[in-house]
Amino acid sequence: MIINTVTLLGHKDHGKSTLIGSMLMHTGSATKVRINEAKMYSKRLGKAFEPAFILDSFSEEREGGLTIDTTRAQIKYKDSAFELIDVPGHEELIKNMISGASYAKFAILLVSAKKDEGIRPQTKRHLFLAKMLGISNFIIAVNKMDTVKYSEHRFEVIREELLKFLEKIGIEGRHVQFVPISAYTADNLTKNSKNIRWYTGKPLLEIMRAMANHKDSGSSDGNIRIILQGSMPHETDSLLIGNVASGEIKIGSNVKIVPQGINAMVNSLFVKGSRKRSAKEGENVAIKLDKLIKTDTKGSVMYNQDYAKGNSANKFNALIFITKAIKGKVIIKFNGMDIKGTVKIKKLIDTTNGLERGAKGAQQLNAANAEIKLESKIPAEPFSVSKELGRFIIYQGDDFSGIGTITSIIGK
Repeated sequence: MIINTVTLLGHKDHGKSTLIGSMLMHTGSATKVRINEAKMYSKRLGKAFEPAFILDSFSEEREGGLTIDTTRAQIKYKDSAFELIDVPGHEELIKNMISGASYAKFAILLVSAKKDEGIRPQTKRHLFLAKMLGISNFIIAVNKMDTVKYSEHRFEVIREELLKFLEKIGIEGRHVQFVPISAYTADNLTKNSKNIRWYTGKPLLEIMRAMANHKDSGSSDGNIRIILQGSMPHETDSLLIGNVASGEIKIGSNVKIVPQGINAMVNSLFVKGSRKRSAKEGENVAIKLDKLIKTDTKGSVMYNQDYAKGNSANKFNALIFITKAIKGKVIIKFNGMDIKGTVKIKKLIDTTNGLERGAKGAQQLNAANAEIKLESKIPAEPFSVSKELGRFIIYQGDDFSGIGTITSIIGK
């Protein structure tokens, strides 16, 4: 059974941990021991039973009521399995949200319907970041409906405001589904709630199941892209090792290693230690070429020779998200390589409303359209063409300063 990675987004205290705890319980994915432990902690803290305690791993999280790191839990529901990633909703831990969201098939955004909570800046910022990181399908769960007497009006107000923001940042409405829920009381989790008769759609887990089983049209262009991790000795020769990011490599394939510009032919392939005729997307592969490669290939990319865009670049336009002020020289981390460079901000973007402004006054949690210039070339492509070859991390000294996705290559 394929496990679908799903990230939960949203402002702190809007119920992400409670939702996962409830789903673990109501799908039979949590053991009785785990549930009883959560009940024991609830009683010890003088609280009513809190489903979130099934999820949280550390006593200080339970006592403080705050999820302090990315936490994962797996659930099975009918013919589907999900790995749920609960990421922090508060600003100082945005780096963990970035790492948690990167490889999700889709995202669930929680918004509290409770009075004085609702849509917050962090709600919109998480949507902006998820879109930037390549997530294109969203479930927006309007939570805590029990606190507003299951008001359809409250649900519609939140829905309309978020649809306007989604359109502004380039997420089409057809890729978004809204569902009213109460994670605490399990309304609309596995079956339609009698308390929300005005809602005629599917309950949350049925929407998740439908998204998991939906076949993507496929964004891969079929070209070979193997991100190389170096070499390993083999008998009297050596093998190049890497991960197939796209396409299919076969014995006899004519390939090109970038940025070195080395052309070669594939003589043999190994997957999990066994000889194979081919290796497909997602597989780790060891490759023997018809010539010995003596240069360091860590971070290099192997393409098929006839892919015209399979070249290298040291200058490109990018969309970046700033976690710490960026000034002067930076280090760009890209597929295992550290390359020195500079970041020139062209336009700043407010991640809570999607609006652009001038290039001056960049602040933490702003996004920006920027120009990146590196001291050496890398095998880069626009993020829209290849996620793996279109994203990078920015460091200033030892400080994590942001992430970026390549929008276009300059000078090609």
